[in-house]
Amino acid sequence: MFPSDTTADVRDHRVAVLPVGSTEQHGPYLPLATDSVIAWTIAAEIAAAHPVRLLPPIQFSCSQEHAGWPGTVSISASTLISVVTDIADSLRRTGITGLVLVNGHGGNYVLSNVVQEGEGLALFPGRDDWAFAREKAGIETSSYSDMHAGELETSILLHAHPDLVRPGYESADHLAEDRRHMLTLGLAPYTESGVVGRPSLASARKGELLLAGLVESFGHYAALLGPGPA
Repeated sequence: MFPSDTTADVRDHRVAVLPVGSTEQHGPYLPLATDSVIAWTIAAEIAAAHPVRLLPPIQFSCSQEHAGWPGTVSISASTLISVVTDIADSLRRTGITGLVLVNGHGGNYVLSNVVQEGEGLALFPGRDDWAFAREKAGIETSSYSDMHAGELETSILLHAHPDLVRPGYESADHLAEDRRHMLTLGLAPYTESGVVGRPSLASARKGELLLAGLVESFGHYAALLGPGPA
């Protein structure tokens, strides 16, 4: 998951996209890198359709709620803020005037604050972007119920990276509608497998339509942040 651009290729870009993922459990059938792969996939699809600079992904973030499962690696919110802020400052010095954080992990709440406090920053996909893409793809599970390793995430991987999906998602459905103390207790009290959602409803076609919907929705961000290459 690395861009192949040379310095000559990116000289004239004014907007960049930075995938921000995580390294955390996604049940027994999706990889620990799921959020990073999804963030990268979305950003790569955007870069193929819009004149933006594609940056390598950040693969560690705020996954403390998944600490109950082996393989999860987290950094603090303050560290993530510092890393993203430093990257934005560095890009700005080289002529990038707009930076879109393509977030693949719902637990990265602090990215909203980074964007609010920064200049020329945006966070994608937003709630409305996901709603548009979910409707376009015919996702059946609600956004609240489809919390982790469910219909949406499994569909994107089935389409874009089917080799990363192991057998078992077809029978792994688990809903936990009352998760009111998750910030305090983590996710473990609400699911033994680490899954919250209905992955049995996932399909490659839904994943394809999800990505198409997100690319379409990104057009609003491209217009907001300004032109592409000078």
